[in-house]
Amino acid sequence: MTARFASVRAAALTAITAARAAVSVLVLSACAHAQTIPSPIPGVRFTPGANGDVNIPLQIVVLLTALVLLPAMVMCLTPFLRLVVVFHFLRQALGTQTTPSNQVLIGMSLFLTLLIMRPVGQEIFEKAYQPYQRGELSLAQAGDALAQPLKTFHLKYTREKDLQLFLEMSGAPSPRNAAELPFLVTAPAYVLSELQTSFQIGAVLFLPFLVIDLLVASITLSIGMVQLPPVMVSAPFKILLFVLADGWNLMVGSLMKSFLGGVG
Repeated sequence: MTARFASVRAAALTAITAARAAVSVLVLSACAHAQTIPSPIPGVRFTPGANGDVNIPLQIVVLLTALVLLPAMVMCLTPFLRLVVVFHFLRQALGTQTTPSNQVLIGMSLFLTLLIMRPVGQEIFEKAYQPYQRGELSLAQAGDALAQPLKTFHLKYTREKDLQLFLEMSGAPSPRNAAELPFLVTAPAYVLSELQTSFQIGAVLFLPFLVIDLLVASITLSIGMVQLPPVMVSAPFKILLFVLADGWNLMVGSLMKSFLGGVG
């Protein structure tokens, strides 16, 4: 038994030593031929620096920074913002606490966002990503080409007073037309306009359910039923009204149609 254990241990040590040697050879080979290895990351080229060294660490830092900012951009610079805020107000108005869960609301908002932003994404892919991959555009030019479709989309749903506010805060000169507005002005103005619109929709959503709450509270207090809180009694009636009216279809359909025009 001891001899078998010793043989297994020796074989394991041999395998570990061989693996270490193989990894060392691969690392040295990669360092020696770094300029000829294509980048495994789409859209990132490992170009040599001034001394002939590959500037990989800086490019990794830039890529990780972009990945960190990507969720915030998806949440704030797309219809995701309006959708998730309205769904939250709807859940609060129904009084269902955590049903649907946050994961369900966020997932539904994300898929609806992908559906709405598909034309914009296709335009970005054709006018920014593909020319950059072919070497027709520099990184700065590709960034400008990427921002232009987003800016056009934002201007459809941004109020003029919000644009004026951030234009004054930025200190930039007044543009001759909307196309000359900088992206750093249109992006926060879009966020502010979407918050305003989503809160307006949420206030309208609350009204019919608030009427049900008031009626149930008046009836329960008038008959002296204080064993159950009025909110618990009114919850089934609100859910029944929402289901009978086919509320999810009306809500999602109205939200999708709201992105077919300008500011509501």
